[in-house]
Amino acid sequence: MTKQTGQAFVSERIVTPQGVRSGTVLVRDGKIAGVCDASSVPAEYAVVPCAGALLPGLVDSHIHINEPGRTDWEGFATATRAAAAGGYTTLIDMPLNCLPATTTVAALEAKRKAAEGQCWVDWGAWGGLSGNNAADVEPLARAGVRGFKCFLAEPGIEGFARVDEAELRPALPFLARTGLPLLVHAELPAELGRAAQALAGASWRQHRTWLLSRPDEAEVAAIRLMIGLTREFGFRLHIVHLVTAHALDDLRRARADGLPVTVETCPHYLHFAAEKIADGSTIHKCAPPIRSAKNRELLWEALRRGEIDLIATDHSPCLPGWKQRGGGSFAEAWGGIASVSVALPAVWTGMRRRGFSLSDLARLMAEKPAELAGLQGRKGRIAKGCDADLLVFDPDRELVVGAENLHTRHSISPYVGEGLFGTVTATYLRGEPVFEAGRFVGQPRGREIRV
Repeated sequence: MTKQTGQAFVSERIVTPQGVRSGTVLVRDGKIAGVCDASSVPAEYAVVPCAGALLPGLVDSHIHINEPGRTDWEGFATATRAAAAGGYTTLIDMPLNCLPATTTVAALEAKRKAAEGQCWVDWGAWGGLSGNNAADVEPLARAGVRGFKCFLAEPGIEGFARVDEAELRPALPFLARTGLPLLVHAELPAELGRAAQALAGASWRQHRTWLLSRPDEAEVAAIRLMIGLTREFGFRLHIVHLVTAHALDDLRRARADGLPVTVETCPHYLHFAAEKIADGSTIHKCAPPIRSAKNRELLWEALRRGEIDLIATDHSPCLPGWKQRGGGSFAEAWGGIASVSVALPAVWTGMRRRGFSLSDLARLMAEKPAELAGLQGRKGRIAKGCDADLLVFDPDRELVVGAENLHTRHSISPYVGEGLFGTVTATYLRGEPVFEAGRFVGQPRGREIRV
């Protein structure tokens, strides 16, 4: 009897970088050994039938896990569990909302200690560029962060300060030397201040007021500033959660000039529309805000043309009371949307309606986020040598999102009640199941990715 030393995942629809094909993904020692026809499976591989499309495990390059310091908001155990249920196998954690923020090597080590034994999927960390910590950039890079995040506008939370141009400039030569990306929340305070002054007497229960307080111009001006700094210093620039379509021309010209600029948008900007958000529905509050249906369609067209590189969740949960502060006031409620467990069906629903393919889904939500974090060749692709992080996905099954689908610490999300297409049948981390048939399997086996 042949000893079985590997697994053979068989599917009619395997989504590879070369396209969708039927066949078998061969897995040995947690790595993909190759892709072959179903009739060519070696005897030493145990066959694993996959009733659905087989995709690479998703990579979320923008998530707030909030641990240490604010584990009552989320935490490694619940965030990674929700991620596994949502088809994600790798998370790159943002440096804020945790205490201490990940702006020093000591803070990074505190995060690593907090994560031990808790993670259902793999993770990595972004470092923070905040205040005057330019001297910490290179030590953090050597310690293993995947890149750096900064805010040009106030983050609105204790422990992480915004930076202005004068504070950025001393840090940028260090950053350029690391070769790591700088992820930028791009809104300029001056534009936000002018907008706020014009809203005296407005009702903050209306989403429209929140929208007017964070105008397109604030995003456009910030992106222009960062493009100019990239041109001057030569660092890799990544614009997080792009919302305004008005910035697309500037980004297009920057790329045409050969500047190292990449861009993401988020599921909530592709799914919701400002016109449909009811008064007091602060569950939809985020920054920058959800914009119009017309703007949403322009984002979809930019994705189709390759002008937006990837889709990341910006999963940003909080305590229930924080979402309800001010009794429905968009000025007072916490601005963040929890979505990591339902981002896949939310995006796929929009893709189905607009003629995108499963290959587009894998590229935008797995391959490109992995590349941003420097994980190409290891994560985000069904290809020989990559980790055997796999997702079995039924793209045709409908669901109405309920609180039981969230798996986060607090069951709060604007997606509850939404009718979506696509369900996760199983999630495999390095060839081993972590979520299957609606249940979590085994024990947490995720680890930090340092190299």
